[in-house]
Amino acid sequence: MVTFRRVFRRYFPLIFILWIIFVLYPNPLNFIISVQRLLNFDADPGAIEFMLNDFPSDPAAIEKAVLAGIPYRHDWEVYNVPWYCPTIEEVLERGAGDCKSRALVLASVLEAKNIPYQVNLSPIHVWVNYEGKQETSIENDQVKFYQQDPETGERQFQIPDIGLSKVMDSFWRAFWGPMPDGRKALLISGLLALVAARVILRKKRTARYDTVTEKGGAISV
Repeated sequence: MVTFRRVFRRYFPLIFILWIIFVLYPNPLNFIISVQRLLNFDADPGAIEFMLNDFPSDPAAIEKAVLAGIPYRHDWEVYNVPWYCPTIEEVLERGAGDCKSRALVLASVLEAKNIPYQVNLSPIHVWVNYEGKQETSIENDQVKFYQQDPETGERQFQIPDIGLSKVMDSFWRAFWGPMPDGRKALLISGLLALVAARVILRKKRTARYDTVTEKGGAISV
């Protein structure tokens, strides 16, 4: 018991973080794989070849068709995790997704039609850029921090010009709002239980320390 208490006290921050990870990602590999997929954004023209004739030739019109065909849904709603970068097959199978899913489909169509494009990432958004694309408040050169050009293989990084409050608000709306109630309850109850256990063990340690001190002895930490 003494050893357990000592380990719990020493590694409490790590246990706290591991519980959060376990609740959000029962399989943590999904997060690692998603990061790899995002930084190596691989469009797959072959996966959408069967529907290629349904798309126009103008890139802006293609994007409009993709946005209409892939309704926006948070990753919590589609993949039951807070953040996930799917494959093109997963997007087509579920028929919905967030900006990552839509960008993947759009990039695949543009590549199949030999239209040059770049994939851009900002702290809150993923989008596909092409010649003639109109900039918006969340899709412009100032807010991006990463760009990948699949034609040349060139990758660019820069410091994004985006307010921290905007980033935090976006994360909160995507993370907490659509999070299933059961996962919210599991996350909060587990964290409260850990904090309560920490407080109880600390009080017991203090009480033992006071008792031993009164008897003139020593206590192991």
